[in-house]
Amino acid sequence: PQDAIKRVEILRDGASAQYGSDAIAGVMNIILKDRQEGGIVSMNTGITHKGDGQMLGLSLNNGANIGDRGFVNYTIGLSNTALSNRPGVVDAAGEAADFGASLADVQSFLKDHPDAGNVNGAPATAAAKFLINAGIPINKNTEFYANAAYVYKKVNSFANYRTPYWRTTDDGLLTPAGQKYVGYVPTFEGDLNDYNGTIGFRNSTDAGWNTDVSFTVGGNQQIYTVANSRNRGLGKFSPILFKPGGYDFSHKVGNIDITKNLTDNVHFAIGTELRSERFQIIAGDTASYKTAPGADSFPGIGENNAGEFTRFNFGGYVDLGFDITKDFLVNATVRTEKYSDESAGKSNYGNQSSFYSKENTKNLLATVWKLSSRYKIGETAVVRGSVSTGFRAPSLHQINEQIAQASFVPGQGIQTKGIVNNRSSQARLLGVSALTPEKSTNISLGIGLNPTKNINVTIDYYNIKVKDRIILGSEINGDGLAANSPLKSVLDNNGIVAVSFFTNAINTKTSGLDIVANYRNIAFGKGKLTVNLAGNYQLENKLDGAIKNTSLIAAANKSVFDKTQEALLLSSRPKYKFILGGDWALSKLTFNLNNTLFGPTRFHQAGIDDNLDTQFKPKVVTDLGASINISKNVVLGINIQNLLSITPEWEFVSLNTKGDALLKDAAKLKGVSNAITFNQRYSMVTYDGSHFSQLGMTMAANLAVKF
Repeated sequence: PQDAIKRVEILRDGASAQYGSDAIAGVMNIILKDRQEGGIVSMNTGITHKGDGQMLGLSLNNGANIGDRGFVNYTIGLSNTALSNRPGVVDAAGEAADFGASLADVQSFLKDHPDAGNVNGAPATAAAKFLINAGIPINKNTEFYANAAYVYKKVNSFANYRTPYWRTTDDGLLTPAGQKYVGYVPTFEGDLNDYNGTIGFRNSTDAGWNTDVSFTVGGNQQIYTVANSRNRGLGKFSPILFKPGGYDFSHKVGNIDITKNLTDNVHFAIGTELRSERFQIIAGDTASYKTAPGADSFPGIGENNAGEFTRFNFGGYVDLGFDITKDFLVNATVRTEKYSDESAGKSNYGNQSSFYSKENTKNLLATVWKLSSRYKIGETAVVRGSVSTGFRAPSLHQINEQIAQASFVPGQGIQTKGIVNNRSSQARLLGVSALTPEKSTNISLGIGLNPTKNINVTIDYYNIKVKDRIILGSEINGDGLAANSPLKSVLDNNGIVAVSFFTNAINTKTSGLDIVANYRNIAFGKGKLTVNLAGNYQLENKLDGAIKNTSLIAAANKSVFDKTQEALLLSSRPKYKFILGGDWALSKLTFNLNNTLFGPTRFHQAGIDDNLDTQFKPKVVTDLGASINISKNVVLGINIQNLLSITPEWEFVSLNTKGDALLKDAAKLKGVSNAITFNQRYSMVTYDGSHFSQLGMTMAANLAVKF
């Protein structure tokens, strides 16, 4: 719960050398509230400018202090957010062509349902969150600490509406007796349970040794429900509610960290971590996957794809800091970790541990390092820099996920496709290797300026290379292949029109600039104004070398990393993003205004012409907020997000002379547009998303009462 957070700290440079695999991109340290200074009750409400997405929330933060240093602090949060819907106006001609339906029948339905009954926007959610944080001194040198959190969240969204010209019958299962059949819209619901808990001891000795010993458990379970649907393979015997299965992940982590100032100038730290992980793929009920195609919208996870998988890793690090002078600091860290991924775990498709040969498992031992430095220039400037390596082990999810999925194929409607894991026989036939860790090299250089007590500026350059990056590959299908080819056989024998898998397919290089500037205490009228500027400018985000396809896939002129994958990974993020804001404090009133500039993004959606891309145009989104201290203990806040109701806007861009000609052909261009928006169902954001929300203006209010 947000009201449990005291502050958030960000560590970017070389975090993997200190924290291990999952920190390849950095670490967010969430510092929890501790010593109590009075309880707070917060009430929140909000709604979008369309009158949907209504939100209600209530949060309580309270606790008690124990002696001079001890505390118990707890937070409870409850919230509910209604559905927000932003459907497009569906194109009749595109529908008729895709589903082989009569144009007259399509037009007749769309006359009463111009959005074809589709629901897309933000789902309805309900959440209950609880957190407790405690610290209890045992003696002057030892403290016991503990924290635990639990979150339950229910999410209710919808699949694409099954129109009567798409699914021509429901066998009387979903239409009330005596009513005309008008199609149906399956729900797609999720039940999330998330928990974590830590206990530990901190101890310091008179000799200066500081020890922190802790044990953490955590887990996350996601179970799915599909309602108002049917399994067409079961005909009239199909249920209308399915439990398609889900996923469960948990881990246990033990840590020991020891620090000491060896001298006034030399700081030493050493630590170790033992982690065990468990990942479970939970099978759905039989009706959700029995017979093709399974439950409409989300075929269930079959018993043959379910399983339970475990692994453990052991890691350790050494850290040394040296203050060469009072202004010049040098720090070095080395970490080594060993993963047990040669053990496949229990699955219903067999133990494949033999696939992890000595050649494949040698990369499961990783050693990374960091070297950083900081130099102060008087009292007004500091220069900092770091060079480090990092790694990220493939997750158990990436190694073991195997499932059939239903998704939209441009021009073909909904098709069943599949993900096969790297231990499957299908993967072996394709020549897919076992996953190995991603490895990174990071360089950063920055300067911080503080010319006056009210002005500070930081500018940081980063350059990150990732080798053997793990991707979920693009779909490999049998188009253009001989009927007896190995790839065609894999697809046909499994009843799947396309297959994808996780693989170490690419190397990437990313560089850019981060800029943050603040100017405080500016006299403005009778109040004080603070101006903030924060932004990122991407210098490059590109492939670094050739794509690593298996020989079988390369021989078929296929690739696991197509233009769609490349766009999603490398160009779908804004080229730049800047936030210019101001806070004005006047007596009991505070006003804040933020303008966020989202730079352009580019996509190459599945189904688009090879000679075109789509580009989302730069936009500025304005947020306005105000708060008033009604009394010493009561604060009312009002916020309007996206004040001018700016929404994403995209256009086609040509890649060559053929693309130039296509841009002049309105009829063909409409066909391409239909392909990437499912006949305009997703007209605002296309089928691959956009650079900011499509909901438009949202109004919210918060009342906080201290006691």
